[in-house]
Amino acid sequence: MRSVVRCLGIITCSALLIAVSYGQDSGRVGIGVKGSLLGGGVEAAARVTHHTNIRAGFNIFDYSRSFTKDQTTYNGQLSFRTVEAHFDYFPWAKSFHLSPGVLIYAADPITAAANFSSINSFTLGGQTYWSDPNAPATANGKIDFNRASPTATFGWGNLVPRKAKKHFSVPVELGVAFQGSPKATLNVAGNLCTQQGVESSCSPAATTPTIQSNIISEQNKINNSTRFFKVYPIISVGLGYKF
Repeated sequence: MRSVVRCLGIITCSALLIAVSYGQDSGRVGIGVKGSLLGGGVEAAARVTHHTNIRAGFNIFDYSRSFTKDQTTYNGQLSFRTVEAHFDYFPWAKSFHLSPGVLIYAADPITAAANFSSINSFTLGGQTYWSDPNAPATANGKIDFNRASPTATFGWGNLVPRKAKKHFSVPVELGVAFQGSPKATLNVAGNLCTQQGVESSCSPAATTPTIQSNIISEQNKINNSTRFFKVYPIISVGLGYKF
């Protein structure tokens, strides 16, 4: 009988501790702003249990650059438009958390364009070409990743602090997005010439099989040189407020 009473006492005390712990939870929703390698972002979180949140947000990052080399003008742009969602698990119900999630690219992240000069040569797939002055060659391309990629992060800070009097937080997060190998797409318009100033050596890029084959070869070269981007680092620091 004494053992039974002792067990009941332990169970009752444990239940009271859990009830008190959960009773200290305050607020169910938090929002925040942050800066990361994905750009500036806004996110919101909702408390699910004492140890878990669900969190979602979006990020924007823009950077463009133009330069001229060998009388060829190149224009490149990074345009990250990403949406992310996470399941935050706080193993000790403190600020440290583990967060599996997903990252979604809402636009083409890397784009570029070029206008070629008929004076200077350029190469595609190892073949040297000149732009036809009567139908100047132009090119545009993009590099895409998987639209939806799994993420694995960990960090400190909680957009929904459990303490009643705590409203502000400074979340810090580290991790990676497994976005897959980059996929380059290259399109060339106008006429390309295999001999400078010789009109008979010029052919339309869009319909000439050998030129298309060289374009595909160039795409593969770009894919191989950017293969290391298949894992993208996630580092962010933010400021949150709990309602």
